[in-house]
Amino acid sequence: MNASIPVINIQSPDQDVIAGIIDAYSQIGFAQIVGHGVDQRTIDGAFDASARFHALPVDEKMTIALDHNHRGYIADGTAVDRSSEVVPATAANRSQSFMMMREDAADSHEVLRGTPLAGENQWPQLANFREPVTACHDAMRDVALRILSLIDRGLQADGALIQAFDVPTTWFRLLHYPPVDVNAPVDVFGSAPHTDFGALTLVAQDTAGGLQVAQGNDQWIDVEPIDGAFVMNAGSMLHRWSNGRLRATPHRVRNRGASDRYSCVLFCDPHMSTEIAPLPSCIDDREASRFEPVVFSDVVAHHLGAIYEQHQN
Repeated sequence: MNASIPVINIQSPDQDVIAGIIDAYSQIGFAQIVGHGVDQRTIDGAFDASARFHALPVDEKMTIALDHNHRGYIADGTAVDRSSEVVPATAANRSQSFMMMREDAADSHEVLRGTPLAGENQWPQLANFREPVTACHDAMRDVALRILSLIDRGLQADGALIQAFDVPTTWFRLLHYPPVDVNAPVDVFGSAPHTDFGALTLVAQDTAGGLQVAQGNDQWIDVEPIDGAFVMNAGSMLHRWSNGRLRATPHRVRNRGASDRYSCVLFCDPHMSTEIAPLPSCIDDREASRFEPVVFSDVVAHHLGAIYEQHQN
C-alpha cells in the first residue's frame, strides 16, 4: 500500500511530541521514533552480539533454553501464538531468539517478595555478549520510559500512568528470522499476526524489512526501515489504560526471500502487581469505562501459558 508509518522526532518540543504521539496512536498505533539519543554504536553492539549468538550451534544455545522465568533461548519453530487476539496461529513462528528481562539478583526485593518472573538472566558462554546486550536494553528502556511519561501528560493522567513503571517489567528480545521460501504456505510467518499484550514496544530493525502493520480489510502496511529509528507500537495495556483511545494494532513479520532478518525488541511494561483499568482522565460523561480492571501478572500468565510449554501448568 502507499500508506506509511508516521515519523516522530522526540527531540522536538515536548508539546509537539505529545501531540504527535497521541495522534499517531489514536489513528494507526505505530510510529517510527527518531531523535531518541541512543548512540548507534550501542544499537550496533546488540545486533553484533545477536548475530554471533544465533550463529552458535543449536546444542550450545540449548544449554540456556528458555526457563520458567522466561529467560534464555527460544528455538526456531517452538512458539505458537494461540492467544493472539487477531487470529490464533496455526503454525509455529519461524524465528529464534534470546530473551533477557530486568536483572533481579537472588536476594533482591522483587525475588524475595515473589514477584512473578523476577530472577536472574541466563547468559551464554560467549565473549562480549552480556555487556553490549545489557547496554542496549538499558538505553532503549530509558527511551521507552521517557515516552511513557509524555503519554501520561498527553492523557492528562497526572502521573497515574507513569507511576506504574517505577519498577518496570522489561523484556529484551534478540530475534533472528531465517529466510522463508516465497512459496511457503500462507500461514507460515516469522511472527504471526498479533497485538502485543503489554504497554509499549520499541523495535530496532535491520534493513531486511518484513514488518507489516494491519490497516483493515486485510490490508497491510510495510514498515520501511529507517536508519537509527525505533519502531514503536502500543500494546493492549495502553489501549486499556486509555479506555480504547490508543490503539494496539495487529502486526506481523513475513520474511520471504533469501535474506536473514534481525531485530532487537524492547518491551516496557508496568510492574507485575499493577492493576490496570481506564484512567479517570479517559472517562467522562460522554465516554464510560470500556474495560474491567485486570492485574498485569494475570495477563502475562495467560499469554505466556498459551504460547510456551515452560509456562503451562
